[in-house]
Amino acid sequence: MQISSNFDSGNIQVLAANDPSDIQLAINKDNGSEFFQWFHFKLHNNERVEHHIRIVNAGQSAYVEGWQDYQAVASYDREHWFRVPTEFDGQELKITFMPEFDSVYFAYFQPYSYERHQDLLHQAQLDIDCELQILGQTLDGRDMSLLKIGEEGADKKNVWITARQHPGETMAEWFVEGFIDRLLDEDDGVARALLNKAVFYIVPNMNPDGSVRGHLRTNAIGVNLNREWQTPSMERSPEVYLVTEKMKATGVDMHLDIHGDEALPYNFVAGSEGIPSYDARHKALEDKFKEVLLAITPEFQDEKGYDKDEPGQANLTVGSNWVGETFKCLAYTIEMPFKDNALLPDYSVGWSGERSSIFGRDVLTAIYHVVDDLR
Repeated sequence: MQISSNFDSGNIQVLAANDPSDIQLAINKDNGSEFFQWFHFKLHNNERVEHHIRIVNAGQSAYVEGWQDYQAVASYDREHWFRVPTEFDGQELKITFMPEFDSVYFAYFQPYSYERHQDLLHQAQLDIDCELQILGQTLDGRDMSLLKIGEEGADKKNVWITARQHPGETMAEWFVEGFIDRLLDEDDGVARALLNKAVFYIVPNMNPDGSVRGHLRTNAIGVNLNREWQTPSMERSPEVYLVTEKMKATGVDMHLDIHGDEALPYNFVAGSEGIPSYDARHKALEDKFKEVLLAITPEFQDEKGYDKDEPGQANLTVGSNWVGETFKCLAYTIEMPFKDNALLPDYSVGWSGERSSIFGRDVLTAIYHVVDDLR
């Protein structure tokens, strides 16, 4: 029996792997940080016996509530991912699995590889409406890539989409893949109409270093990028610094920052109620955006989510808050579950990359319905 995580986004420490009935593992912390929760490893064993896998430090992870009612995902071919029986006893996460083939991958959520990220960028650039830009490099020397979709113009709205500030939240890049696929579909009326009115600036992966390293929440040196927006620097958070400089150059009329939530089994949004400039116009835009999403997809809801900030009490180091305040625009954080959508459960796959991608396509319709009101 062999267990390995020596690959893109891999993360596991093997403590004991001699007996299939008692496999003991631990999740490694993000480099330079106390955060950990993301795991991704491969198990190879020719024995067709029941395997009992224990992740022994799950009870000390960043979001322990995330393990409640959680089921790990597995795949034989790295394309189709399915949920496997998983229990949490308050200390250890226990996965029970009977393999049908010699080798199987396990992960916290369906991975989105750096190679797929590169494919997404370079396939998109082939479209006549799309330009691939490199804003600069990360601390590990990876490109900070941006897709500009649409032609600039004085009357065009500037819509920004950022995703995966927290690298373990892979559903965010799956969301963006679906979003881009629809936006570049020349036969899609919503996409065509939007590109007549807006230019899209899309950063599919805000944290490529953390993604490759197998981090949950931070960049190469352990910095939580979604607490860097007020004072980013090339030394600590070049990812945010480069994006904010580009935003200042283009202006922002709307910003969606795409995330995943460990604990809540719902899709929801977090608005800018607490920023100092929040007013009736902000609220009207937020309400309209939510009303459209509620009307077009049962995957979205607006009853469960984060507590709203009190007036003037928003944390302006958070991306959507900083953008909403700086540019006086509609700015939302979109959250998706690691578990399943409790309102529309799928017991085989739970919430998945494919469902995230479809949700990304749906969000384009909501943008279409608010684009004329953005300024």
